[in-house]
Amino acid sequence: MSGAKDHPDLDVFRVGHTFYYSSSTFAYSPGAPVLRSFDLANWEAVSHSVPYLNFAPENAYNLTSGSRAYVKGIWASTLRYRPSSDTFYWLGCVDGGKTYVWSSPGGNAAANGGEVPSETWKWTARPVIDKCYYDAGLFFDEDDGLAYVVYGNTQIRVAQLAVGGNGDLREVRNQLVYTSSDMTLEGARMYKRNGEYWIWVTRPADAQFVLRGSSPWGPFTRRVLVDRIAGPLSSAGYAHQGGIVDTEDGRWFYVGFLDAYPGGRIPVVAPMTWGSDGWPVVVRDGGNGWGRTYPVPVNTTRKVNVLGARVDEFKGVKLGPEWEWNHNPDNGKWALNNGLVLKTASVTGDLFAARNTLTHRIVGPKSRGTFRVDIGAMRDGDRAGAVLFRDKAAYIGIHKTGNTASIVMVDNLNLVEGSWTTSSTGRVAATGPSVTGEIWLRIQADITPAFGTNTGRQVIFSYSTDGKTFTNLGPAFAMSNSWRYFSGYRYGVFSFATKALGGEVKVKSFAMETV
Repeated sequence: MSGAKDHPDLDVFRVGHTFYYSSSTFAYSPGAPVLRSFDLANWEAVSHSVPYLNFAPENAYNLTSGSRAYVKGIWASTLRYRPSSDTFYWLGCVDGGKTYVWSSPGGNAAANGGEVPSETWKWTARPVIDKCYYDAGLFFDEDDGLAYVVYGNTQIRVAQLAVGGNGDLREVRNQLVYTSSDMTLEGARMYKRNGEYWIWVTRPADAQFVLRGSSPWGPFTRRVLVDRIAGPLSSAGYAHQGGIVDTEDGRWFYVGFLDAYPGGRIPVVAPMTWGSDGWPVVVRDGGNGWGRTYPVPVNTTRKVNVLGARVDEFKGVKLGPEWEWNHNPDNGKWALNNGLVLKTASVTGDLFAARNTLTHRIVGPKSRGTFRVDIGAMRDGDRAGAVLFRDKAAYIGIHKTGNTASIVMVDNLNLVEGSWTTSSTGRVAATGPSVTGEIWLRIQADITPAFGTNTGRQVIFSYSTDGKTFTNLGPAFAMSNSWRYFSGYRYGVFSFATKALGGEVKVKSFAMETV
């Protein structure tokens, strides 16, 4: 899939000739990105279902009062379109507690081949459902107009939802429909085909199973779809935890994802057929594995802005949908004004505790991200720069001391696995010259999958004072391949204070290119 970056826990569906895709974002904000495609191979970002993380406790998702929400928030959520009310609905269980719901009008999507004008995406928070729909899959049955959500871990349940006249969702029935006695199953998605109901469930993190029933309430029988199938990439995991989608001409495709750290978890797609017994079968290569290539699913002249190499000069009235903050931002501390103005939003010595770090997924397998930054308004004690952001992080940036702004490369920024508290705020591994005015800060990253290996893919940091000649600074940084943070590495830009607020930088541009 072109533009296939870190988009796990996917939910994919079609409206007319348009395919939509939603995925996990954890504590990044806005959350639950909405991707769009016309051919099921090339994707673009168009919106976020959760424009701000309205989750409790609020201070954790705002990075205030010392609380933080790394590896919490949005995971295995669901997005679907309800034609009868022309409304997109997103819902997700947060932190094992309540299920949050957001909706947006579709702009008459059903009548327009599924296409939604960019200005139509206006997400509204709906009343919270006071139970956890764990790894939920939303389903609107177009035959009878009823709404369902399938969810659970090992014990798979189905809840019927009533849609009120105001668009709110309310549970009216709940039933256990399947219990797995021999393995963990989760990541449920529900579909309907030829009058039968299908529930897709995954055995984390290496297999996909299918449940088949004549009613949404069962009984269901189970069959394996893929089990530890050899994938299209080396040093990556097995395809699992996905869903299915059909084309307008009736062909079906299975979309799953691979653990492909350090880049994260990336989607893959394969054709699917239905056997003479009515069960689905994934089309494999000659070696009984996932094909390294398949034909593009849909031939179309419609184009998207692929999630790949790009330049952003921050000239619009709002950030593009490719950008996400490390937590909910302090909106009073940033602005778009012929560039991205990042005022210091936190007084801290810990980048992981600093608000308003803006991140962007990395395109693979090898790319570089370059931020052009005006540092003229930094103040004593301020720190700003370009960060390779994850739980094991490093950056190239500017430390302002008195009237002197020095280029530094800092590594050894670490979170503790599990508690996600800070174990190290970093060390200055190298110091460059003092600078004024504009500076170009570059991160060159190799996110070729290395999952399950001891290979630490290398990252090189460099700077330029003219945007043409770049000088490497500091040692190469080896990325972590651990899955426990779930999200992959990202490019990011930050500005925080260690002494007092009041300083700022202006990010003139961001350029990402493959190398």
